[in-house]
Amino acid sequence: MTSADTTTTGELAGVGLLDRERIVAKPGFNRWLVPPAALAIHLCIGMAYGFSVFWLPLSRSLGITAPTSCPDLTLASALFTTTCDWRVADLGWIYTLFFVLLGCSAALWGGWLERAGPRKAGFVSACCWCGGILVASVGVITHQLWLMWLGAGVIGGVGLGLGYISPVSTLIKWFPDRRGMATGMAIMGFGGGAMIGAPLANLLMNYFKTDTSIGVWQTFVVMAIIYFAFMIGGAFGYRIPPAGWRPEGWTPPAAKSTMITTKHVHLRDAHKTKQFWLIWAVLCLNVSAGIGVIGMASPMLQEIFAGSLIDLPDLSFSQLDAGQRAQIATIAAGFAGLLSLFNIGGRFFWASLSDKIGRKNTYYTFFILGIVLYAVAPTLADIGNKALFVLAFGIILSMYGGGFSTIPAYLADVFGTQFVGAIHGRLLTAWATAGIVGPVVVNYIREAQIAAGVAPGPALYTGTMYILAGMLALGLIANFFVRPLESKWFMPDEEVAGLQAKSAAASLGPTGSFGIGTGGFDTKALLAWAVVGIPLLWGIWVTLKATFALFG
Repeated sequence: MTSADTTTTGELAGVGLLDRERIVAKPGFNRWLVPPAALAIHLCIGMAYGFSVFWLPLSRSLGITAPTSCPDLTLASALFTTTCDWRVADLGWIYTLFFVLLGCSAALWGGWLERAGPRKAGFVSACCWCGGILVASVGVITHQLWLMWLGAGVIGGVGLGLGYISPVSTLIKWFPDRRGMATGMAIMGFGGGAMIGAPLANLLMNYFKTDTSIGVWQTFVVMAIIYFAFMIGGAFGYRIPPAGWRPEGWTPPAAKSTMITTKHVHLRDAHKTKQFWLIWAVLCLNVSAGIGVIGMASPMLQEIFAGSLIDLPDLSFSQLDAGQRAQIATIAAGFAGLLSLFNIGGRFFWASLSDKIGRKNTYYTFFILGIVLYAVAPTLADIGNKALFVLAFGIILSMYGGGFSTIPAYLADVFGTQFVGAIHGRLLTAWATAGIVGPVVVNYIREAQIAAGVAPGPALYTGTMYILAGMLALGLIANFFVRPLESKWFMPDEEVAGLQAKSAAASLGPTGSFGIGTGGFDTKALLAWAVVGIPLLWGIWVTLKATFALFG
């Protein structure tokens, strides 16, 4: 054993298995092992998007074949009833809790994550997300909705927040040459989690259901076990680069953009800058518009195209009978699945493109192209061009996903990389805000149109499209005013060096370039990618099968 090895062993004495100091990468580590570790966590917590697959079965958990309804049931009494089936609206609050707690927990514990490291954050995320699902399973067994809210919604929501931001800072530091692509690879998994989880949940519920059980609590238990295994594997796969590490053969470009700083802003100061709040507005407005579309995708397609979806172009939505409405509902579900694919693909495509054209220009593209697409959508609906209408909203949803994956790199460009994970956590309060603003605005406009006597059809959504375009116009203005930070906001070099001291390991050489045997896609990396890639490909295949009916 060399003296260097002895020193390293001595330094790690007393360091816990989950501690940040334990996961500083050693010579020869392949940086391409980190993205699949992040994907393993994001694909699991991304099931939050697909939790609605449980709502209808849970709404008849007592009646089994049909809900045991109680006309006088209120939201408060629904929390504790053991004799009445829950309403879908009561269960839907779990979805709201997911994203409110995601934003809040990311903001509250982002600073702790930077100190504790991604492995510990990933481990806590796995315990909260999977433990919350297990608590929810007890809620199903005992028929206590408050346990469902507490388990899946609150405890699980905390797990979502920590799991979502756990890889951000790490990936940006491992891929300084491809910041956008790196975060796009991981955050793509959050968008794709429902594509795997929703069909898996359906398979498990069908397997476990009996004449006396809907099979949901058993499904919760099995999925919690599977998710825990994947998330723990991802958490223990995390490594952080030592301070000052760079990829082999790469040197920082010579100030090709004033928007990319080489300095670092402390977490305590980031929210004091106007740039933080401008980028907050950029994310909030982009997400508000996109999440509004996600919430109304199925009814929008059904009410706009109605009978034309089943070769009955002369029938409006109100003229369809129950059987025909069931047919077009199935097709609309395919439309929602197709939008999910655009959402996922956009997370990788736009984030990778931002490495070439810059983060600010990428958001300019989101807003300008989005305004045009929202503005022409009513025309496409009026002329009945289903293909172009679907394509327009596919592109819109790709930019919705791209907004999430590009924002961490945007923050790293403006605020530096030292606290980017924690700063990103605080910025996610914009997501929590958008999750309320977007659907509320869209639903209010639709209800106002109906109250004004507008029949289901293209006219019902015309005003909505223009309002969403207006949101994007405001985002365009906010993005315009994002400027490089003044020097007063950056930490002195001595302070940065002190913060980085624990991860300074000069013995680690460069790694991570492409090519077999040089730290690229070697056998170990390919196996790691296969573990997360095969389930993702299965989910994509299942989703594509469900979308074929849309143009069949």
